[in-house]
Amino acid sequence: MFNFFKRDPLKKLRQQYDAKAEQAMLAQRKGDMRLFADLTAEAEELWAQYQQLQQATESEPRT
Repeated sequence: MFNFFKRDPLKKLRQQYDAKAEQAMLAQRKGDMRLFADLTAEAEELWAQYQQLQQATESEPRT
C-alpha cells in the first residue's frame, strides 16, 4: 500500500557507482594510478551488484 515510501535500491547503487567512477576518473587525472585501480575495482563491484539486483527485480512477478 505504501510502496512509494520505500527507497529504490537500484537508484542508490547507481548513485554509489557513479560517485566511485567519478572519484576514479579524478584520481587518474591526478596521475595516481594505484588509487585509480582501487577505485575502479570498487566501482566494478558496485556495478556487478547493480546488475544482479536489476535482474532479480525484473524476474519478480508483479502484483
